Amino acid sequence: MSVAPADLKIKIGNERLIKLTENASRHLRSLLEKQGRPEGALRVAVIGGGCSGLQYKMDLVDGPVPRDILVLSSNVRVVIDPKSALFVSGSVLDFSEDLQKGGFKVTNPNAVAHCSCGESFAA
Repeated sequence: MSVAPADLKIKIGNERLIKLTENASRHLRSLLEKQGRPEGALRVAVIGGGCSGLQYKMDLVDGPVPRDILVLSSNVRVVIDPKSALFVSGSVLDFSEDLQKGGFKVTNPNAVAHCSCGESFAA
């Protein structure tokens, strides 16, 4: 798996920025394969909104764009814009198939408050 084209102006990060659990990695690789882009990436962004002020936005993308930070975690490429990186540093992304609280869950050491629905946070 290539990390990124050499002429793309991105930064290479590491798992201290964001780390995927094996469950999250397995599920993401499956989703990328189903979409026909095994070399794709997970884009993680932090945007304004939600009950607590900030929320995560995640999308599957073809790869990084200029200025992105690229992290390879558990064989999955994760791309984060520099502004979002300030909010997610040290986070762990997990995936659960639990019927009630299943899906992707971010454990973020920078969050000082969470809303009761678990969809937003304050930093």
